[in-house]
Amino acid sequence: MGLEEAGAASYFAAFGECLTGEGFVFLARSRRPPGNPINAMLSFGYQVLWNHLLTLIELQGLDPYYGCLHQGHEHHAALASDLIEEFRASIVDSLVSSLANRELVSVVDDFEYHDGGCYLNQSGRRKFLQAFLQWMEESVENQPCRNLLSQQVIAYKRFVYDPSRMYSPYLIR
Repeated sequence: MGLEEAGAASYFAAFGECLTGEGFVFLARSRRPPGNPINAMLSFGYQVLWNHLLTLIELQGLDPYYGCLHQGHEHHAALASDLIEEFRASIVDSLVSSLANRELVSVVDDFEYHDGGCYLNQSGRRKFLQAFLQWMEESVENQPCRNLLSQQVIAYKRFVYDPSRMYSPYLIR
């Protein structure tokens, strides 16, 4: 119906207005390939978070290929894509804006352009991953963020085995 696409366009337009770091310009979301440094960090961050959630899902013994919102297939773990939706803005988007606005990454030194896209280079990936790990230790609701992710996967598992225990997605407060 196009509602998700329209909502994403509005969200990312507002997201771009929040960026103040020198050289970081963001007009719209672009991926495959990411078109600029902000899109490069968003894409990389979403993949890191997706992989983290995939690991948590597998540790709980759930089949990551069966989701509710996304279509699963041989090469796509739909459940990880479902659960990442709760955390994109609060983890990745906020981390990317922090890195850009505080100029902890450099448009000149931490990105490379090839194959029609912009990507974090080795130093950029190192900076991003260090910041991501620190971000996951930040306190959210009196616990490290990483614990919140684990709790959501466990809550989803409880729901799968007992649907009367409704699943409540994480909401940013």
